[in-house]
Amino acid sequence: MTRRSRIPNLGGAKAYVLHRPHATTAALSRQLAAIGLQSVECWPDLPADALGADFVFFDADMGYDEQFPWKPDEAPMPLVALIGSEAPGRIEWALGQGADSHLVKPVGNSGIYSALLIARQGFEARRRLMDEVRALQSRVAERRTIVKAVITLAANGLCEDQAYAQLRALAMSWQVTIEEAARQVLELGKGVRDERSARG
Repeated sequence: MTRRSRIPNLGGAKAYVLHRPHATTAALSRQLAAIGLQSVECWPDLPADALGADFVFFDADMGYDEQFPWKPDEAPMPLVALIGSEAPGRIEWALGQGADSHLVKPVGNSGIYSALLIARQGFEARRRLMDEVRALQSRVAERRTIVKAVITLAANGLCEDQAYAQLRALAMSWQVTIEEAARQVLELGKGVRDERSARG
């Protein structure tokens, strides 16, 4: 893969600019158009169709949580913070929103293309990391299910190794994964306990 092929073509992308009407938004919209992006200016809230945007630029100086239809740091697209004030609290808020890149106001004729590319790469890297974390959490949950099923089977007088071997044998005979077999064992065990409780 060549270095050039890693740079995405941004032509045709759509960017929302969440900023009060200002010379900054006019300059930004001009530069976005020159790069090939369609821009939509809005204030004080993002419209519902912004959920389909490729990028969102937002005012880090006057922005607030309720402007976004998602939770902080859960934006479904790359975010670029427009920063005029370097007050630590405002920068911390912009970072809390999950800003992937930033531009310093007043916006000039340069820096926008690189901010877009950095934002997209940062967003995709963060999304990959979150997917990996979710996959690991799922695997941990599956391991817990297997452990619980082994304990359930071991309650019938088997040692842990024998209970695990029985769980594997059940998975093979049911033609399911060991995780699915573990879930079924727990469901069967729950059914037996409920039946005993009803009789008692």
